[in-house]
Amino acid sequence: MTEKQLFDVASKAMENAYAPYSHYTVGAAILCDDGKIYSGVNVENASYGLTNCAERTAIFKAVSEGAKHVSKIVIINGTQELSKPCGACRQVMSEFMDSEDIVYLANKTNDFKEYTFKEILPLAFSDKDMD
Repeated sequence: MTEKQLFDVASKAMENAYAPYSHYTVGAAILCDDGKIYSGVNVENASYGLTNCAERTAIFKAVSEGAKHVSKIVIINGTQELSKPCGACRQVMSEFMDSEDIVYLANKTNDFKEYTFKEILPLAFSDKDMD
């Protein structure tokens, strides 16, 4: 799996985003340890708090099919600005990504910046905080 293929999956997924309120379309594609790719889109709701982001959609889809670790994620949106995952998405990502796993934040023209997960959430809450 090349990064280009992962970007293509995220971009194609974005076409299915349901964003009638914000018109801010987002697609995500994740690569799991088993080599499978899962995609997701943002799904808005008139009750904004019930909206689900593309990153969480992709991760929940993967977990529902047995995946437990995400090694790479591409997050792309329909604007010129690079995508930025919200706090809830970063926390969900922390459950399934290690600090050195790769996060690509991209825009509609596939301009992107590569980060490690630790760079986008340096002080993640984890099960170790509950000991």
